[in-house]
Amino acid sequence: MLLRYITFQLIWLPLALIAFSTTTTTTTTTTTISIVNTAAITKPGCQQNCGNLTVPYPFGVGIGSGCSIDPWFDINCNTSFSPPKPFLNVGNMEVIHISDSEIRTKNVMASNCFDRTGSLISSNRASIDLGSPYFTLSQKNKFTIIGCDDFALIAAFTGLNFTTGCFSLCSRSVDILEGYCTGIGCCQTSIPKGLRTFLAAISTRRNHTDVWSFNPCGYAFLGEQDKFKFRGASDLSDPNFMNKTVDSVPVLIDWVIGNKSCVEAQKSNDFTCHKNSYCVDSDNGFGGYRCSCNKGYGGNPYLSPGCNDIDECANPDSNTCDKICINTPGSYNCSCPHGYFGDGQKSGRGCIAKNPEFPVIKFSLGMGFGFLSLLVAMTWLYISIKRRKLIKLREKFFHQNGGLLLKQQVASSEGGVESTKVFTAEELEKATNNYAEDRILGRGGYGTVYKGVLPDKRVVAIKKSRVMDESQIELFINEVVVLAQVNHRNVVKILGCCLESEVPLLVYEYVSNGTLYHHIHGRGGTTWLSWENRLRIAAEAAGALAYLHSAASMPIIHRDVKSSNILLDDHHITKISDFGASRLVPLDQTQLTTLVQGTLGYLDPEYFHTSQLTDKSDVYSFGVVLAELLTGKIPLCMERPQEERNLATYFIMSMKENRLFQLFEPRVVREGTLDQLQKVAELVKSCLNMKGEHRPTMKEVAMELESLRKFTRHPWVNQHGHEESAGLMSESEQSDLYTIQINPYASVGDISGQYSLDSRMIHPISSPR
Repeated sequence: MLLRYITFQLIWLPLALIAFSTTTTTTTTTTTISIVNTAAITKPGCQQNCGNLTVPYPFGVGIGSGCSIDPWFDINCNTSFSPPKPFLNVGNMEVIHISDSEIRTKNVMASNCFDRTGSLISSNRASIDLGSPYFTLSQKNKFTIIGCDDFALIAAFTGLNFTTGCFSLCSRSVDILEGYCTGIGCCQTSIPKGLRTFLAAISTRRNHTDVWSFNPCGYAFLGEQDKFKFRGASDLSDPNFMNKTVDSVPVLIDWVIGNKSCVEAQKSNDFTCHKNSYCVDSDNGFGGYRCSCNKGYGGNPYLSPGCNDIDECANPDSNTCDKICINTPGSYNCSCPHGYFGDGQKSGRGCIAKNPEFPVIKFSLGMGFGFLSLLVAMTWLYISIKRRKLIKLREKFFHQNGGLLLKQQVASSEGGVESTKVFTAEELEKATNNYAEDRILGRGGYGTVYKGVLPDKRVVAIKKSRVMDESQIELFINEVVVLAQVNHRNVVKILGCCLESEVPLLVYEYVSNGTLYHHIHGRGGTTWLSWENRLRIAAEAAGALAYLHSAASMPIIHRDVKSSNILLDDHHITKISDFGASRLVPLDQTQLTTLVQGTLGYLDPEYFHTSQLTDKSDVYSFGVVLAELLTGKIPLCMERPQEERNLATYFIMSMKENRLFQLFEPRVVREGTLDQLQKVAELVKSCLNMKGEHRPTMKEVAMELESLRKFTRHPWVNQHGHEESAGLMSESEQSDLYTIQINPYASVGDISGQYSLDSRMIHPISSPR
């Protein structure tokens, strides 16, 4: 490439000099110097060409002619050929091209050829011996073997001891793929750097007798990788393959000056890099260096005075100027003539002609850009102010919604509050598609529950209240703290909360199958709600409440146990939810005095009258849920007769009057055994005792329900004789505590109610929390 460029400069630059004589004197002078010095390719008085090859210094034509930097760089020009052929003084290899770092020489090839009977017709070995310490075989060469019955070895003994081989085997021509040297018909291997000799011999396994019809010969050679492309089976059967490859695939040889590094050579008197050039160290492992011209300079860096400035302005294709090109040492500048404006670059604005209206256009453009800049600045300022206000507003909401209280709870907690994530408002807006209508899971009097999808693809339920007053903040934070410390398969898991919005939000695991209330009292009934499943749900709920009462790090009283707070997942597994009204009970206390909270129909009468909250209050509420499961009736219904309005009272009264089984759902009577139903009724009766101290613990309730699940079912037809013993007497008559005039159906129809949002003093019975 260097030689082509130099030749181009010699032919084109004189013409360019004449054409460009109308430009500045500085430009013309620079161009003249460039031409004179670029012509220096060889030493003065030395032959420049041998046949079709241009021989640049440090090489020289003629053995011992003194035209090269060293005798190793002499080129033997053999004039017995027409045209003459150049050969290296070392290795006697015919030179095809010389570049600033490589020499390309004609190839040599090892081969074996056989006749149909397997007799050897011809055989050649291939060898290269550079001999000189300044020449090494380039790593751009690859050792290649062609054939279907051959293997070959390549060996080197000077410069670097090295031996390797390659196998090329195949049995059918259809197996050979064009362009692939992977061992089927063609095999290639790399050589290490630093090789000075090359010896290759090829051998065969079966003298090509099995593949002779399409491959009579095998070949091995070293050649430039980028120049050889395997043509598949056509190469194996081509009788002229050797001659074609020798001419078309050269051998690359790296060359260097001396055996010193750049630093060492610069300190010596024989450093050959002249002005405007730089030194490049060899990487062949034996030392040496080469010289290259600096960017923007050309010529021969090995000849005095060195590299000269390239006049890029002399060739329009060598610069990017639109109108005027001014040459500078190593580079050039572009400008526009008088009457034009612009950057002068072809790839930029170029040179644009001025006109009388230009000042007006310039002023208009200036005004336009000024106004645009002002508009951008004002927009940026507005967005910044709005963003700052939003940040401050969210900080306000964070404090207003109990952020500091949550931090205090985290600091004082011994449990898992730290693992609860505090979500940002943007995260939850994105998860719910900006709280879209189609993401609503349920609505309540105090808010809405949305289905959300987090960035990690988890589906969650996000509870968003409509309003939140300061009296509810402590209950909200309490729900976060309570749930964060609970880890039970039958308790809904809280994933985090968000305090940056106007009303705080809770993020729960998504429980997809509605509430127990919905399945018991939904229209059309539920086919899966068998007696066995009712017992399982009751046992799972009791087990979860027992865990909260006795196994949690600090006992937890739920305070609002009801069927609408018992969720069911896709497999109808029970999940206790809504801990907004729950309380943590210190280990040294058995009861708490609190403001009464709960839901009419489920609320413990003793707690209602005394405000003394104990774990037995949850037992009473659970007893109502058990009665609800047995009877399928709503715990408090004003549309029923007076004596039937309160399910708990009616249940005890029915036991006393020996007509309890008339109260049970027909399916329960049909599927449950007499013994099971009697024991569950007794369990409900004990849970609904007016005095909390006479009620069982939740742990005892859970154990009793688990034992009942193991009873063997007997046909009801064999048990009808025992109906008379089913009437169970109540130990005391309950008072109807729920005489408050409310509408218990206010939100039954429009609330799915899987996740609560409100914690009120007394809740309507059907309000899901």
